Amino acid sequence: MTTLLIIDMQVGMTWPKAEVRNNHQAEATIARLLNEWRLRKAPVVHVRHISRTPGSSFWPGQPGVEFQPELSPLANEHVVEKNVPDAFINTALDRWLHVRGQSSVVIVGVSTNNSVESTARTAGNLGFKTFVVPDGTYAYAKTDFNGVERSAEEVHAMALANLDGEYASIISSDEALNAAHTLG
Repeated sequence: MTTLLIIDMQVGMTWPKAEVRNNHQAEATIARLLNEWRLRKAPVVHVRHISRTPGSSFWPGQPGVEFQPELSPLANEHVVEKNVPDAFINTALDRWLHVRGQSSVVIVGVSTNNSVESTARTAGNLGFKTFVVPDGTYAYAKTDFNGVERSAEEVHAMALANLDGEYASIISSDEALNAAHTLG
């Protein structure tokens, strides 16, 4: 069975820029996938960003670092704490997956162009069969290098384009649900 990797669905992600993000249904999509993985007793990994910057919403002990209640891990679900966008860097996530015979991951969470993209790139580079669910991820509006303001949807679409076919397969949540037992 493929491992569901849920990235940075923390309370702090609901605060500052909620109005300038896309996919406002992403949390409901992630919850649907999480429920299906739990029903199948399939592996789930929750990734939490722990900031190294004092005063950050994601600094240890701050309320923003906590998982969103509806997406909180169960006692038997693995939690990875990271300090950089990539969930594989300095976390032993690849070892955890290999020890359990896992060769594929479905990635959801935030943000598409940051932690999701960097984690998916590494997963693909490490040889994991990697799937990213665009309706289970979201991005924020951002000014590009040339000073052009890009909408959250544009940022999201470009991050998915960066991944598609080279590092990951982009599949809908319905495809992930329908094929959850055969994705590996």
